[in-house]
Amino acid sequence: MTFTEQCNTIFKQAILDYHVKDNVDSPINNPYPADSIENRLYLKCWIDTVQWHFEDIIRDPHIDPREALQLKRRIDRSNQDRTDLVEQIDSYFRQRFSDVSPLPDATINTESPAWAVDRLSILALKIYHMREQVERPEASEEHRQRCQFKLNVLLEQQVDLSTAIDQLLDDIQAGRKYMKVYRQMKMYNDPATNPVLYAQKKPSGK
Repeated sequence: MTFTEQCNTIFKQAILDYHVKDNVDSPINNPYPADSIENRLYLKCWIDTVQWHFEDIIRDPHIDPREALQLKRRIDRSNQDRTDLVEQIDSYFRQRFSDVSPLPDATINTESPAWAVDRLSILALKIYHMREQVERPEASEEHRQRCQFKLNVLLEQQVDLSTAIDQLLDDIQAGRKYMKVYRQMKMYNDPATNPVLYAQKKPSGK
């Protein structure tokens, strides 16, 4: 089994597990050992799945503004958790390839392996929900056909992205490419860099 075959299997499992109750407050029951990459992949997709439904809920035009604000805070925390998980997955790859010496003509990729895996997780969610639309019994035939066309494109994209990720990992293992990870520097979450937040800490002058 290739790495992306493992990813896609775990992502599908996480999405199906979430939809047993289909509730953003459902507790996660991660079936994999805490220190394993499988655990991180399952958690990553679970976070993505919950956030997918956060984004559905907050678009309700009749949502109470106070509930919307609370939900926006949850989305912000979810985005940070998502970023943290990506960095943990990249740490796994850095450890995995720590003994590899890049070739003299080795090149860098446009993104790290974990950020490509992040895209694969989101793609699994798009496929699940597009397939839901294809199978909606009350939807029009035109709607289902339109969604089937989109689903076919998503499935093709999943194959292409999976192939590209596996090739990237093979290239890193062979020294043809090398990893260089830039930690995310989200400024709006940091009270030292968000001007709205640090302005509140200025002395009043009294």
